[in-house]
Amino acid sequence: MQAIILRELGPPENLRLEQLPDPTPGPGEAVVRLKGAALNHRDVWIRLGQYAGIKLPIVLGSDGAGEVAAVGSGVDPALVGRAVVIDPSLDWGPDERAQGRAFRILGLPDNGTYAELVKVPVANLHDKPSHLSFEQAAALPLGGVTAYRALATRARVQAGDTVVVTGAGGGVSSLAIQIACALGARVLVTSRSEEKLARAKALGAAGGVLSGSPDWVKAMGTLAGGGGPDVVIDSVGGDTFVQALALVRTGGRIVTYGSTTGTADGLEVRRIFWKQLTILGSTMGTARDFADMLALVQRAGITPAIDQVFPLDQAPAAHRRMEASGQFGKIVIRIG
Repeated sequence: MQAIILRELGPPENLRLEQLPDPTPGPGEAVVRLKGAALNHRDVWIRLGQYAGIKLPIVLGSDGAGEVAAVGSGVDPALVGRAVVIDPSLDWGPDERAQGRAFRILGLPDNGTYAELVKVPVANLHDKPSHLSFEQAAALPLGGVTAYRALATRARVQAGDTVVVTGAGGGVSSLAIQIACALGARVLVTSRSEEKLARAKALGAAGGVLSGSPDWVKAMGTLAGGGGPDVVIDSVGGDTFVQALALVRTGGRIVTYGSTTGTADGLEVRRIFWKQLTILGSTMGTARDFADMLALVQRAGITPAIDQVFPLDQAPAAHRRMEASGQFGKIVIRIG
């Protein structure tokens, strides 16, 4: 098979197209012939050496969709040929509250989806939503399960809640907008770009503010009304997380699933206890989260926002696009 392999940390040019042996499924496993894959910031951080547990060489990629090409022993052979999307959470463990020690994400340490073929446990395969193309389905897994768990499982967003999603251009946040809307929430967003605010509104957001403005918290509070939003879903961290404590209403919830701008210096603990806030961490999602997310996507007709599509041999260009931070939605790799 052809695959993009990373043998040395460094610039995007270190992602090279090579011929590798086809994977063979073991017991309880399947090999998927991929039609599409998608990028996540995780892939860039691994390539740059800014991620824990790096092993080389590695085929990156957590997101993928395609058709089952082969199955191992103990697996129904009727699965061969089925159109599937891959759950990238491997070995979550028995406790749905948090991942166990064996938990890992497809694409490190296991070879991932920047390839024509990928081997995964058959339990991680789900039917592709019927309204999505393979490329659209490939844009869904990691971002979709992360957004769904943050919103539905952790924050328990209900119809009528006002939800603020920070950093509206990212792959997870663009899906969070759509999922929150499908749950019946009124969604507001932040971004440093007027264009991204407009695109967020096209996905269903009721409004948004420029986060680069010094008074964005006040402006968002006015937009939210009622003393502030019920929920803030934050991937930005840093000063944005600190400001979220002031923004969210008394008794509200803040879910953090990332920290792209670093540590939250100057965090005022008194805001947490005085406002009776609930602070929730969230990472990826369980098998139940993934199945429930797919059911919502199918029911609500959610289609992931795709920024740009690159062929497999242009994976370095796809990484440069992500590093430029100009994208809205998912960057996708077309395979085959």
